[in-house]
Amino acid sequence: MGSTVPIALPALKTNPKFIFFTDFDGTITQQDSNDFITDNLGYGPALRKKGNEDVLYGRRDFRDAFRDMLDSINTPFDECIDILRQNITLDPGFKAFFEWARDNNVPIVVLSGGMKPIIRALLAHMLGEEAVDTLQIVSNDVAPREGKSINEAGGWQIVYHDDSGFGHDKSLEIRPYARLPADERPVLFYAGDGVSDLSAAKETDLLFAKAGRDLVTFCERENVPFTTFNDFSDIHATVKDIVAGKLTVSEAATGRK
Repeated sequence: MGSTVPIALPALKTNPKFIFFTDFDGTITQQDSNDFITDNLGYGPALRKKGNEDVLYGRRDFRDAFRDMLDSINTPFDECIDILRQNITLDPGFKAFFEWARDNNVPIVVLSGGMKPIIRALLAHMLGEEAVDTLQIVSNDVAPREGKSINEAGGWQIVYHDDSGFGHDKSLEIRPYARLPADERPVLFYAGDGVSDLSAAKETDLLFAKAGRDLVTFCERENVPFTTFNDFSDIHATVKDIVAGKLTVSEAATGRK
């Protein structure tokens, strides 16, 4: 690939042979931060689960259902972050995978339907500031409502990454890598768990879907190849074997159950 890396493809800057794209909430973390603040500070789990179900079965766009969730939260943004730091925990296998990927030139790109300030704050809390600076994070943002500060009651709102029905169509970040010429194209992985991951499900060479979650339901219904994982130790073992040449992507994709 030489030294001419397209500016839109920052994960190529170290000439990797593999790139690992991943969701954040419920994938890197054990809990979904947006679900947590909706359930505890917003309109509660019943309406939140109904919204997710509507998205999963095509009755609503993720964009609209997610905005309704977040608009139900009146708590100042800085207080939301403090509450999440106290309650959201890292997947038990992610730190080891993160360190291995860093040492083996496997860039990790976080593609999230959530909000970048929350993601950065939680990762800094769980991994440290220096570690966060090594990760590319592509997500939505947050902004104050008119005449307010984000750190006052009812003062913040989500700002979507793009105009798609997802708010952040994760496929748009992956496809430029997938369309590279064969001799330049890295092997692409994706890991996710829920309805914000539907746009990414068909875009990579190997999809990891978290066992028992909505992404598995979607993949089974749409006949999308995938392999399940319980935590990042499962992903770590599989990706490590693929990078070492002990396992092919097609062999890994047979582990659907």
